[in-house]
Amino acid sequence: MIFHVLPGDAQVEEFSKADIPGKIIVCREALIYGPIDAADLDQFWNERARFIVGEYGEDEIAYHDNVAGELAKLLEVEPEDEVSLWFEYELFCSVNMWFCLSLLRETEATVYRVEPLGRDVEMRWDGFGGFTADEMKAAYALRTHLSCEEVELGAKLWNAYRLKDAAALKQIAANCETDCFPYLNEVAAAAAGEDIRPIEMLKEIRAGGEKDFNRIFMEFKRRAGVYGYGDLQVKRLLDQLGSS
Repeated sequence: MIFHVLPGDAQVEEFSKADIPGKIIVCREALIYGPIDAADLDQFWNERARFIVGEYGEDEIAYHDNVAGELAKLLEVEPEDEVSLWFEYELFCSVNMWFCLSLLRETEATVYRVEPLGRDVEMRWDGFGGFTADEMKAAYALRTHLSCEEVELGAKLWNAYRLKDAAALKQIAANCETDCFPYLNEVAAAAAGEDIRPIEMLKEIRAGGEKDFNRIFMEFKRRAGVYGYGDLQVKRLLDQLGSS
């Protein structure tokens, strides 16, 4: 069986048009927010469900069905199965991919990474946004196989991130000798400053007199695209800032 883990529902339509064989698994999580350090996977899903309910008012049962249930499918893949991870480069997607690799590490399945190839380097954080079906098909054709050691590396990145061990994350990135994790040093540095730097950037933007949210968001994206924050995440940070 062939599986494709897409980074969100936004990619499903174009992927479906690309006529690539395999079943879709949609990653609907945003693991850069909320609790992620739990004693076991059951506790992890339960804590995530409670967090999502508290933050966004979602139904806890719906979370287990539509979010946890999707990703839990990775635990059920067989050694003869093939899993392609369609994840982007920025921190938001990187963390989700690391988590997926941690789920896959003991399955012995064949794992590939599909990257948003073809963008200019200054647009590297834009990911699959705007990709057509043909572009997705071309990216799939150039997918990269991850060895068992590279899958294990992804799991180690997840472990360091969930423990908020910035030093370990930076060390792993600095010693990384594989091409399967592009821009890892930039992403690890962003993770180390995740609790402070994004909100500092928003303070700087607002200090310049900008009040329009759309312009604030575009400027934040220009300065801090490495985080991969969407408009909801930036609004959340602005709410934390209040009128200060």
